[in-house]
Amino acid sequence: MDERSGERERERERERGPDAGSGADGGDGERVPAEPSGRGGGAEPLPRVRGRRRRGRWVALGVVLLLVVPVVAAAVALRVAYAGEPGGGAKSRGRDAVWLGHAWVDGRKKDGDVDALARRLKGTGIRDLYVHAGPLEHDGTLPTSAYTRAGWLIGAVHRAVPGVRVQAWLGDRLATETPEGLRLERGATRAAIVGSTRQILDAGFDGVHFDLEPLHSGDRDYLGLLDDLHRVTGARGVPLSVAAHQIDPLPALHSVLDTLTGHPKWWSQAYFGQVARRVDQIAVMSYDTAMPVRSLYGGYVARQTSLALEVTPKSTDLLMGLPFFHETKLGHRAAAETVPAAVRGVRLGLTRTDAGRARFGVALYVDFAATEADWTAYREGWVRVK
Repeated sequence: MDERSGERERERERERGPDAGSGADGGDGERVPAEPSGRGGGAEPLPRVRGRRRRGRWVALGVVLLLVVPVVAAAVALRVAYAGEPGGGAKSRGRDAVWLGHAWVDGRKKDGDVDALARRLKGTGIRDLYVHAGPLEHDGTLPTSAYTRAGWLIGAVHRAVPGVRVQAWLGDRLATETPEGLRLERGATRAAIVGSTRQILDAGFDGVHFDLEPLHSGDRDYLGLLDDLHRVTGARGVPLSVAAHQIDPLPALHSVLDTLTGHPKWWSQAYFGQVARRVDQIAVMSYDTAMPVRSLYGGYVARQTSLALEVTPKSTDLLMGLPFFHETKLGHRAAAETVPAAVRGVRLGLTRTDAGRARFGVALYVDFAATEADWTAYREGWVRVK
């Protein structure tokens, strides 16, 4: 090594300091770099580069922890929520409901179908039938051609199953996330929906059940519409019922999801309460949860039940949805979202939060996709509890 090269090496040694490196002395005053573990030869990286790599690894680890830890914690919390035993009083109060498809009002169903339905409902807690009589047009109007056989169905059900109410299930896709759809911000559209409600009640329905989706948390136009609708149904002495989105499992989660995807999915608990105070009946769509296994789904339903009970007035019927369908798609795994898991979750949430509540039930979605096993699980897990 010449003099200039030696001077540069000594300068680097002074910059490293007396404790730098772990190499052995080469006998001529030069430090031999330690061989990196697991590699053959090669110089040790400069401290600054090594520091950046270490910091990068710590940052990556931190990101992983930020993603994994909340997920693991949430899974543990849901599994805990599914543990324990529900109280014996957590069972049907005779205020349950079932969603029925459009075939009941368009001519496809006959007298024999009503007789079979009556046998199906006998001995259950079902009081309300939500019969699909829409959908609404995007301007809020409702063509009479959508429910041509409504009069026949209402009369046949009243004769076959006295005391069961036939409600008109109306809905439409909202233009909250797509260019096309119903726009609640338009006063003319809201007025048309009120007119459609009068129209459907004139046809003889025992109430009206609305399902407008996707409805974002905090929508003031929807609250105003409910106020207008309730004046109409109240004057007729019939219930105003709505299908409700799930409640934030974590505070403000809907806002985070809205920012990231434009689809907030959940309502805040406060907004759920605002909706519940404006209606006679609210049914939570407690399915399509993306839960991977039954225990987590059941724990999720238990938590949803508790959150809904905390803000629903005693004067409003609260119903929790049961998945009477078996699709496997994004957001819904049929093997996880089962009726037994949902019923157990509902009973656990009711037991822990408001065990004595009278105005409470479950709603079965949907008749045309249900199996005998679904009906059996509902009867044995919710109606015939000992």
